[in-house]
Amino acid sequence: MRVYGSVQGVGFRYFVMEVAQAFCLKGWVRNLDDGSVEALFDGAEADVNYALERCRKGPPSAFVERFEVTPEEDSSVLSGFGISS
Repeated sequence: MRVYGSVQGVGFRYFVMEVAQAFCLKGWVRNLDDGSVEALFDGAEADVNYALERCRKGPPSAFVERFEVTPEEDSSVLSGFGISS
């Protein structure tokens, strides 16, 4: 997923990590130079969909202007969930 708006410096990556960990999803989240946040989730489809819906809203301190989801190929080589720089 990629999220645009006021999503950096407001705890968005930590919010995403907490959501992912709550559903035992694997993957990562990172800030991008253009001010957006990008994340990759790997897990059961229902859990990924729920996490995406939570991230579409974000934490109270964030303002999501645009939200994009792009399906990826199998990412089963991932272990755990982390914040990348």
